[in-house]
Amino acid sequence: MPTRTLRNEFALPVPARAVFDHVREPASYVGLSPLVIAVTDVERRVDGFAYRAVERVPIIGRWHYDNPLRVTLLASGAGPFVVHGDVVSTGGITVEYRYDIADDGDGCRVVDLVTLRTPFGLAGFAARKAREVQLWRPATLAGRLS
Repeated sequence: MPTRTLRNEFALPVPARAVFDHVREPASYVGLSPLVIAVTDVERRVDGFAYRAVERVPIIGRWHYDNPLRVTLLASGAGPFVVHGDVVSTGGITVEYRYDIADDGDGCRVVDLVTLRTPFGLAGFAARKAREVQLWRPATLAGRLS
């Protein structure tokens, strides 16, 4: 099964704590990924959450597929802020994600890592969509938190 890791590093004009507080909440992911349209069945755990989400994947024109996801979200606020977890999608796609968030000058620096494991036939499509989402995130966070 092909594996691909995508990395995006960016600065935001807000404290690391503000970014950490936002991305450690499941409801924040609606719109933080332009594909995620719903978060449901949120179960609080000692170190984070487990929940279900729905991503609306465009197919052709107005056609789309509402893809159900199972997500874990874990957070650590000790030392540098870290939020990480995994997503299990249909079609044999799994995603591990991690945000390392640290204060940097008047704002913060975020390292956004996404590791995809996909069946051969879906590798290119999944990587393109994951990269689009990853590149969408900085502006969305800046708009929400500034």
